[in-house]
This record gives sequence, C-alpha cells and structure tokens, in this order.
Amino acid sequence: MPIPVRRTRFTIWRTLATAAAAALMASLLAPAVAHSAPPRESRPVYSYANAIREAVWVDTGLDGDSDGKTDRVAVDIVRPREPAQRGRKIPVIMDASPYYSCCGRGNESQRKTYDANGDVVQMPLFYDNYFVPRGYAFVGVDLAGTNRSDGCVDVGGRSDIQSAKAVVDWLNGRAKAYTTRTGGKKARATWTNGRTGMIGKSYDGTVANGVAATGVKGLKTIVPIGAISSWYDYYFAQGAPLYDSGPEWLSDYVESPDARAKCAAVQQKLVDGAPRTGDWTPLWTERDYVKDVRKIKASVFVVHGQQDLNVRPKHFGQWWDALAKHGVERKIWLSQTGHVDPFDFRRAAWVDTLHRWFDHELLGYDNGIDDEPMGAIERHPDQWETSKVWPPRATKTTTLRPAKGTEAGVGTLGLRKRTGTETFTDNPALSETDWAAYVDKSTPDKAGFVTAPLTKDLRLSGSSQVTVTATPTTSTAHLSAVLVDLGPDTIRDYAAAGEGISTLTERTCWGPSTTGDSSCFRKTEAKTADVDYTIFSRGWADLGNHSSATGAPLTPGKPYRITLDLHASDHVIPAGHRLALIVAGTDKDLIDPPSTTPTLTIDLKGTSAHVPLVGGAAAFAKATSGAGPAPSPSVLDGVREPRSAQRVPGAGE
Repeated sequence: MPIPVRRTRFTIWRTLATAAAAALMASLLAPAVAHSAPPRESRPVYSYANAIREAVWVDTGLDGDSDGKTDRVAVDIVRPREPAQRGRKIPVIMDASPYYSCCGRGNESQRKTYDANGDVVQMPLFYDNYFVPRGYAFVGVDLAGTNRSDGCVDVGGRSDIQSAKAVVDWLNGRAKAYTTRTGGKKARATWTNGRTGMIGKSYDGTVANGVAATGVKGLKTIVPIGAISSWYDYYFAQGAPLYDSGPEWLSDYVESPDARAKCAAVQQKLVDGAPRTGDWTPLWTERDYVKDVRKIKASVFVVHGQQDLNVRPKHFGQWWDALAKHGVERKIWLSQTGHVDPFDFRRAAWVDTLHRWFDHELLGYDNGIDDEPMGAIERHPDQWETSKVWPPRATKTTTLRPAKGTEAGVGTLGLRKRTGTETFTDNPALSETDWAAYVDKSTPDKAGFVTAPLTKDLRLSGSSQVTVTATPTTSTAHLSAVLVDLGPDTIRDYAAAGEGISTLTERTCWGPSTTGDSSCFRKTEAKTADVDYTIFSRGWADLGNHSSATGAPLTPGKPYRITLDLHASDHVIPAGHRLALIVAGTDKDLIDPPSTTPTLTIDLKGTSAHVPLVGGAAAFAKATSGAGPAPSPSVLDGVREPRSAQRVPGAGE
C-alpha cells in the first residue's frame, strides 16, 4: 500500500504553488487558445410547457373609479421556471393593452384565456411562445378598467399610462402588488432584474410611447407599432375633425362591464374635454407624449405603415423628429401597408430582427444590431431597402411653388415663386382619389399642380408641409393637401379590407406550443393593386385654426394663411413619373366637412410646399431637366424645419 501523505498547511501551499507555476509555464509554452466568445443570441433552452404562469395585481396608486380604494391592474405573467430555480434574474417583455378581453390581439383576434386558478392559459400573439424559452418573461397587462383590472379607461390619459408604468415600477421594486384582486398578500418580482421592454400595436404601442415619455427607470426599450404620439392628432387635424365621435366612444368600447358601470364621471370628462370644435384643451395636453420626449431613457424601435389611415403617419413623423432632436437611440421600419403588424407583412425578418433587438437592449448582447442601418423601407410589395440614417443626411427641405397653367385648376410645380390665383369649391362627396384621377383635367373641386415627367428618380424622405393662402366665401372652411406620384405602379392594396395583406389558411409556428396556447399563426401574403397614381402623403386643417389652436369664424372675402402638416413618408418618384401637389376642400371619409360649403381662392404667391428631398433643390432641378438655379434651402436632419414651415401651434391611435 502506498504510505498516506500527511496534509499540512505547508504541503497544501506547496502543492498549490507548484500547480500554479506549472500552469503558468504551460500557458507560456502552449499555443494560444481562444476564450469562449460572449453570447450573441439567446437560445431556446428553457421549457415552455413547464413555464410558470401566474397573475398579480399591481397597485397603481390611483382611484379612477372613485370607490375609495386605489386601483389594481391585472398582470398575467409567463416566465421560464429554470432561471428562478437557479436564482438567475431575467428581463421582461411587456404588452400593456385594453384589448385582451373585449376585442383580441393580432390578425386572428386572440384573447386571453384562463384556467380554474385564474392563471393565463392562452397569451395572445407569439411573444411568450418565442421569448420565454429564450430566457425572457412575458407580461400582459390589462389597462385600468379593462378585463380583470380596476379603474377606468381614460384613453391615453394618466390612468392608462399609470396602469403600465406602475407595473414597470413593481418589476423594479418600487410599487406594490398582490396575489389577488382584493386580498392583502403581497407579491414581489424577485425573479426579474427589472430590465423591461414594452411592445405593442396601435393602442398598446401608444401606451408604450406614453410610459417611455414619463422617463420611468427600468424601461430599456419600446417597440411601438402603428402607435399614436399625440391623441389630438388621432381625432383632429389642426381643427378638422377626423372622426364623428370622440374618445368617450373608444373608452366605452374597451371597458369591462364592471368598469362601465362605475366610470360615468370619467366618460363625461372625456366628452367635456374633447369638444368637436377641434380646439386644443388641457385634455389633449395631458395626452401629448411628444412634448415629453426629452424624458425618454429607453431606446425606440418604430414600425409604421405609410398608408395607415387609422393611426396616420403624422404620428410617427413628429415622434421620430422629436426623438432625433433629443438624441434617443432609435430604429425604424416603414411598410407600404395600412394599420398592419410586421408579423403579418414581413414575418421571418421581423421575428429575427425583434429577437436581436431585445437581446441587445435587454440582455446586453453585442450582436451588431446597433451598427446596422437605422431605417428599412418597403419600396414595392415585399421589396425592402435600407437607409443608414433616416432620413438620409443628404435630405434637405426644398420649397416647391405652384404656378398657373393653361386651364383653370391645372397648374405646374417648380422652384420659382409665381403669382396668380386658383379657385375651387368644396365638394364633400369627393375624395383624394377623385382629385388624383382627374389631376390633369379642370374640375371645380380642386387645384392641381404637376411637374413635367422626371428625368431622374426623386426621393422624398421625412415630413412635408404645405402653406396655403386662401380666401373663403363663407365663415367655415376645411382644407386638404396631398402629394401624388403620377405614374403606373404595383402597390400593396392598403384600401382593401386587409390593408395590404391577404390571410391564408396555412400556418407557421414560432416557438413551442401547449394545448391551450399555440405558437402557429396563419400565413399572410401581400395583396396588391395595379394603379395609375399613388397618393403618398396627405394633410388636413380647418382654416379657422390659421393662427392658433382654437378655431374662430372666418370673415368671407378675407385671405388667411395656414400651414398644413402632411404625413411623414419615404417615397421614390421614378423617372418618367410626375410629382403633383393637390389642394382641395373636404377629403371624403378622411375628414368631416365644414358647416358651410365654401369656395376658396388660392393666392399662388403665398402658397408653397416644403418637402424633404434627398439632394434638395439641386436634385429637383436635375430631375425636372433643370429649372434654373436652385435656392439654398435649410438642411433637414430629421429635426429642424425652415422658419416659414414651422408647425402651427396646437396641432397634435
């Protein structure tokens, strides 16, 4: 038998020292061995079937329904079990929504379902199926007054935003939550590191914008999809009504029956605070998130349909410009669709990009997504191009001037200021498509101004404005201005029921499923239309709001000057096509008509379009075969506007 060695402190130290020396020598003599690289992608290593499913109720600190108790909002959670068992804390992806029970989420209108214990069985959309196995928790929040939450819906106001902000606070140990809606047993989020990303389409993305604008700590990124940036601009366009009902209708639509019975006072405040006159009121100031962009600490990944006539592109345009001004880290996707989720117009690329975005922003993985192009734009159905910076740095605001033609209402568009007038009479039975279809014909309902066929492609990238000097014949008048690409093309059919997509029967799966929650969703494809023209930007205003956010009666025969904010866009007018500016009255089905039927005379000397052209006036001159020396426009870097094109004060799903 070998003789046992007595292990003294000295012999232990000598053994360790010898081993250390040998290891050092080996490291000096052996070839270099690469250390394992840090992770670049989260992997689906955790069980979805065995995930923890639970519900808590977070105290918002508000008493919106005035029942003498602070409101609690329901928070449904799906999170991997394994990290909790190992003491590893994980980040959170959160979708705060009013739609989980009333209306459903996604293209298939999925709703939350629950088991006998009240824990969520089906969580709508693919986020939990895909991300929970990759080490994220997914949290679905019922906004106050909806589904299983207390309180009242106030349509983008303090209650809505606090509903979600309180959950971010709870995830970071700053708010209270309970295991039941009325009980006293507290719930603590000991399983998370508090790093939260909010995502959602439409109302959900709007809440994400609003929460980010509070500057709440722990919110690291938001992904607003087709989201509102200022609720005034959802209901009005510089005084012109966009819908025949106010926010009280939406509140009533999404509220739970219990909330509806308690929230009459909140409903009345919405009615009183949002008069159909279109005047800016304190209610709209509270719901304007653009003014608070300076508080944002989160990164922002914006997704929007350029033909979204529900949450119109003005929302992302003014939001993006404000984010740029304050140096917020940001990324943007712009599709040809209407109000459609990227999961339904670019599914595989979207899931991959969103995965890498959350890995970078919430897990801190150095996967290079922050070095990729800032913008992605759909040029033709399913054909995308990227933009290193959006808008491109070469973009400059260029002032285009209308001029009279040989026929009434059929003019030209160029760089030089012209004189003269054009006259049209508002016809609420006609729309922008009627105007565009007859732009080359003299009609009594519009004035159109068109370039010659372009000799080179011309790209507009950003937000445009149109200044109009108009003399009305009546005391009320509404104005519309649209930019049109005149020429044949195949586009997504945004005016059809699917707003640019068709839903198929075949399904694709994105993560594991359970009996009650499938990860498989119906495929979609682009629904296209062949067109002779494309309206790519539009804007509207009540001429009575020419000088302030409060409308006033007009004096017939008196000229008024107003600048209309047009929707942001990124559009290339190809060589051979023409660019048109159309000025008219009521845009049927998009704004409501005025109380009178005015005839308006447009002073061309005081009318102009301020458009963000890549290459500026020089590019326009070259594309129109050289229209003489170009003026020196100011640079548009996504933030600044020319002094003459400043937004009219007061203009704001």
